[in-house]
Amino acid sequence: MNEGGAGGETAGRGRRAPAADRSGAPILERYGSAFRMGGFDWDLLTGTMVMDDAALEVFDMDRADYDDRPESLGVRVLPDEGRRLDTLVAQALKDGSQEYGAYFRIRRRDGSHQWTHTQGVVERDATGRPVRIVGVLRDATHELTESAARLGLDEGRRRRAGVVEGTTAALAYARTVQDVIDLLDDSQALEHFGAASLVMGLLEAGRIHLVAEGPAGAFVPGTRFTRVDEPYPMSEVIRTLRPRFIESARDFAESYPVLWPHISGLGITSAAYLPLVAQARPIGALGLLYSDRTGFSEDERTLLVALGSSIAQSLQRAMLYEQEHDLAEGLQQAMLPRRIPQVPGAQVAVRYRSARLGRDIGGDWYDVIPLPGGRVGAVIGDVQGHDTHAAAVMGQLRIVLRAYAAEGHTPATVMARASVFLHELDTDRFATCTYAEADLGTGVVQVVRAGHVDPLLREPDGSCRRLPVEGGLPLGLSAEFGRLDYPVTTLDLDAGQTLMLYTDGLVEKPGADLDEGLQWLSSLVRRGPADLQLLADHLCDVVADRGGEDDVAILLLRRRGTQPGREGGRFRQHVAQSDPEALSSARHMIRAAVRAWGGGERAFEIELAADELMTNALMHTDGGAVVTLRVIPSGTGRRIRVEVEDRSSALPRRREAGDAGVSGRGLFLVEQISDAWGVESRGGGKCVWCEFVLAETSGR
Repeated sequence: MNEGGAGGETAGRGRRAPAADRSGAPILERYGSAFRMGGFDWDLLTGTMVMDDAALEVFDMDRADYDDRPESLGVRVLPDEGRRLDTLVAQALKDGSQEYGAYFRIRRRDGSHQWTHTQGVVERDATGRPVRIVGVLRDATHELTESAARLGLDEGRRRRAGVVEGTTAALAYARTVQDVIDLLDDSQALEHFGAASLVMGLLEAGRIHLVAEGPAGAFVPGTRFTRVDEPYPMSEVIRTLRPRFIESARDFAESYPVLWPHISGLGITSAAYLPLVAQARPIGALGLLYSDRTGFSEDERTLLVALGSSIAQSLQRAMLYEQEHDLAEGLQQAMLPRRIPQVPGAQVAVRYRSARLGRDIGGDWYDVIPLPGGRVGAVIGDVQGHDTHAAAVMGQLRIVLRAYAAEGHTPATVMARASVFLHELDTDRFATCTYAEADLGTGVVQVVRAGHVDPLLREPDGSCRRLPVEGGLPLGLSAEFGRLDYPVTTLDLDAGQTLMLYTDGLVEKPGADLDEGLQWLSSLVRRGPADLQLLADHLCDVVADRGGEDDVAILLLRRRGTQPGREGGRFRQHVAQSDPEALSSARHMIRAAVRAWGGGERAFEIELAADELMTNALMHTDGGAVVTLRVIPSGTGRRIRVEVEDRSSALPRRREAGDAGVSGRGLFLVEQISDAWGVESRGGGKCVWCEFVLAETSGR
């Protein structure tokens, strides 16, 4: 007795012994094959796996074909299932699990597939290392077949729920009302809903506007616009805010005698009309008409109401999106110039495209500023942020930058003063900007860049290249850090060439750096149309197709195909008295203009005379000066006339400087090197001028 008790205690401490019937034999040994269940003993140290006859029968394998190696079973286990099973066992051995279980499929000798279940117990040594797996295998086909049969009873419910889920998922990508309409008008929508016909109407000013229908041609004449008080099912559900389920053709004919004659030929046997309600307010109605069923179960009614709710929420979201986007885009457009002035000697194209992936207003802007002397200022900029504050800052910045340019300041001064203005505006926003001042007579362009992307230059043959422009800090930041020096880059814009200014939204692409974006843009411009307006449209269309979260502003300036040196040219520049940089810039511009006009051997004399007249005006008057150079055609050739205006009425006089004098030689020098000179009164000031005759043979 004690021995029996000790034996029982020992058995209890180990793995439970197999169950036995009344004869004392283990049940698995007697009935395993009957239930298609067998066992295995897998020695992990030697790699051998002993399987009983019932286990081999589960695998549909003869004893002679099995060599006690688990690899031999690979001919039966499907490859994907084998990898999954190996991973499961390896994980159980690794993470210290005591047992595991899994379903997997095998391929029998006749080619059929069989679901199989295995369950194993992992034995480990004193150190925790796995050394053995003992387990069972069984045919689980009948078990899973029974489960599938039970699940099949709910297939209809799952399918209808899938309609709601699928529709909701598709509507998540709809941003506009038209996106929702297109989804419902899609040829697969009816098949998706399981309906023979579909209609949707939106409530607009007390009328129902039919906006979607399917299939094509199912539209009932006279119902494109209907009133809410008319005897139609869509009108009823909008009035009552309750769905209307029409159980049969007879129900339809009796309830809606006005509509039924028009749709009776479609074979309609039932219908569901759902109010589209958002925030307790009707926005429309949806009708689903069926030709292969009668009546609706409670589950079907619940799912259809959920479908209507999903469509209604999507429609309201799309309506709000369109309203907010239109408001933001309208405000943005109001901040931009209403019209672009005609620029003699140039063609100009501008575009603004708002970000289609967002509703927020942006700070992108452009401007074209007519300047004296046939010059024009071109501005492109981007205020940090995408909100109404960015738009407000943009509007103010555009106005002051235009004012500074119109006052005659040099491009560097215009940019510096705009930066100071933005810094003093008490805002945390900064702005990037490029300002280009072009003299269309000479083709000389002065460019200043404040943290903005480099411009591009398009040649008449369509080729395009980047223009490296030395830059300064963005507007606002340069004033904050006391770095208001903006370098000026001077370019020559020949006839037919196009200067391209744009904001970074045109070149920034997800996952690509700026250089790749510029290469992409250059290639796009190269393949684009030659017409300036068509080219601007083309750039916007491509960007719209690509999408993006940033606005885009574009300004294209093309110099017309003339030769101002032959037909006459004009250059005009304001030089501030307290701005040494302006004097240096004016000298550079004069030099470029004279060369462009074919000054030839007299170019140095013209530059020297203009410099002397400007210096005199700045030294002997209280204000700045305006220098103008003009080419005047004549019968014997051409003349270049230099004019320097100031606001002093005191007339200059030529005087001898003396041996030790450091001044007084200016007008004497002008008299000696020019062909003619003089002084004219100009209102409250005067104009000192001189002329130089160019021989007809002088060319560019």
